[in-house]
Amino acid sequence: MNDESTLRVGEEASAYVNAVEERAPANIALAGKGVGTPKPNRAAIAQAASGVLASKWLGLGVAVAAVALPYLNSSTYTIQLATDALIFVMLAVGLNIVVGYCGLLDLGYAAFFAVGAYTSGLLATGFGWPVIATIPVVVLAAIISGLLIGGPTLRLRSDYLAIVTLGFGEIIRITANNLDFTGGPNGLYGIPDFGDFGLRADIALYWVTAVVVCVAVLFSSRLGRGRIGRAWRFVREDEDAAEAMGIHTYKVKFAAYIAGAVFGGIAGVLFAAHQTAISPPSFNFLWSALILMAVVLGGMGSTPGVVIGALAISLLPELLRGAENWRYLIFGLLLIVFMIFRPQGLLPARSGEPRRHGRRAQGGAS
Repeated sequence: MNDESTLRVGEEASAYVNAVEERAPANIALAGKGVGTPKPNRAAIAQAASGVLASKWLGLGVAVAAVALPYLNSSTYTIQLATDALIFVMLAVGLNIVVGYCGLLDLGYAAFFAVGAYTSGLLATGFGWPVIATIPVVVLAAIISGLLIGGPTLRLRSDYLAIVTLGFGEIIRITANNLDFTGGPNGLYGIPDFGDFGLRADIALYWVTAVVVCVAVLFSSRLGRGRIGRAWRFVREDEDAAEAMGIHTYKVKFAAYIAGAVFGGIAGVLFAAHQTAISPPSFNFLWSALILMAVVLGGMGSTPGVVIGALAISLLPELLRGAENWRYLIFGLLLIVFMIFRPQGLLPARSGEPRRHGRRAQGGAS
């Protein structure tokens, strides 16, 4: 009798376990409570909103709207402001690879921005190169700068890495300020743009910038979802554990640093063509701080969030221009409020690795 009851209990337990495994999360009520569908709460609503904001269709719509902006408002002020915002998005996406994906605190990101702008400006003004022809040289210069700066510094961690990168950023700016061929304190002027293509010059530059930035955002997003992106996240979460699992953390961090340097260099080309004149004060520490602020505000590691954060940081001061002398105070208070109520960022990255559902997952598990 005892054997039969034990067997029956075992069968019931295995049936319950099978039901739980088939139905995934089960709603189990407390004693005396009925089992039912849970009511939607704030977490579910926030998750749904995050899913909508992270949708590829929304990203495609934003890209189309960015390209179509001159048809909606072609005033010089709007085009100039939108071009500045797009360049800032490019910088934030590049720094997100270093800080958000890989977890390396970089306070000297403006150094690569300056390298790209000065390399393109020197070739365009001193040797008569078209600006578009300077991009391959700028990419090479950014890689070399990343090798020179990242080689001795990426073996450091946390605060030490931040201090050293801050120092290198200031070294680049001071060097440009004291060299003759960079124009010294006066900088470079008369930098040409990409051409008008039969359009108004600022609109043509805006469209070139919009296309380059859209491609960069897409490339960064795909890069973060690939194999190298997973390695970056593992290093960010626990570098020692990643090393123990066979990841060459130094090479992985180096790859993130080089990728961020290339993004910063290309953004420097766009900035030089947009401003037509550059000088050392254009690449001070404030640039690095604002770019890092955009990454943190939007959500580290989240490409859609970083884009939103960059747009907020670049456009809010102009939207608050009507407040005159109070606008920066209001801007700072808004940032404080955002970080108090959303410390993880406006659109944080999802934690964990994506799971596959359906028959493919069952086949892989079996």
